[in-house]
Amino acid sequence: MQAPAHILIVDDDERIRELLRKFLVRNDFLVTVGRDAAHARRLVAGLEFSLIVLDVMMPGEDGISLTRDLRARLATPILLLTARGETHERIEGLEAGADDYLAKPFDPRELLARINAILRRVPPETPREGQPLTFGGLRYDAQRGELCSEQGPVRLTATEAALMRIFAARAGEVVSRAELIEDLGRERGLSEEGGDEGGAQARAIDVQITRLRRKIEPDPREPRYLQTVRGAGYVFSPE
Repeated sequence: MQAPAHILIVDDDERIRELLRKFLVRNDFLVTVGRDAAHARRLVAGLEFSLIVLDVMMPGEDGISLTRDLRARLATPILLLTARGETHERIEGLEAGADDYLAKPFDPRELLARINAILRRVPPETPREGQPLTFGGLRYDAQRGELCSEQGPVRLTATEAALMRIFAARAGEVVSRAELIEDLGRERGLSEEGGDEGGAQARAIDVQITRLRRKIEPDPREPRYLQTVRGAGYVFSPE
């Protein structure tokens, strides 16, 4: 039997922490809770987590700052919770390294759906068909979901790993933003009710592409391997 996913909940509100803990335990997750950024760092240093659910508005260091710090060291998926739901704030969270964003108040069932969607994007450990791709000084093994440089493994977030799988499977083909949005399960996570849904989703995909380029391109400002096809989408062209 597969071990349950281990979720870290970080929120300064004890009532919310306990409600989410009980709800996720009832849905077969292993759950650990943290009360602030400093507590979260201690927990992450000693335990391995499948996903981190992190409140943005906390006393002291906020969730976006903590996300940036964790992302520099870990590939663990991060889902941000916040009372602020403006599009530019969602983009700020994604640029910090978050994989998804959920505005308060929310239905716990939606949180569960988001968590499951993110975990589905984590590269599976079972091998898949396909030969490794080499480009520049990098090697991408689709069977293992691993990207390596001459210096060693390159850490990818769950979303970046999902993008690499998509592009590697369709190397040389143009992949539209709409296809990426569908494949990444971004329809709910990156849209605003009553707002410019298409524009927000497209900007969010662009953020993810920018983050991935920083890891695979010699010069992310002049991409060589993951190029934009104006009006159509993106194309991955390994050597």
